[in-house]
Amino acid sequence: MSDVIEEKLKNYRTAPFDARFPNTNQTRNCFQNYLDFHRCNKALTEKGQDTTPCEWYQRVYKSLCPIGWVQKWNDQLEAGNFPGKI
Repeated sequence: MSDVIEEKLKNYRTAPFDARFPNTNQTRNCFQNYLDFHRCNKALTEKGQDTTPCEWYQRVYKSLCPIGWVQKWNDQLEAGNFPGKI
């Protein structure tokens, strides 16, 4: 299974279409992928598993989200006052 994921990551160009977010405004898509990345990392780390599958979410949010937002969210995570549930 990790071979399939590694192949997808290798061929990754930009965020693919996500049916949950059909509109042009991709703000929610950006935020959801940021949350999914951190949730995935947390869950797999707690289980002692490889976190490579989580890289997909990271690539998507880095493709969609403005850098300033990501830096702000990272600062909030470190400070313990991030508004999302991870």
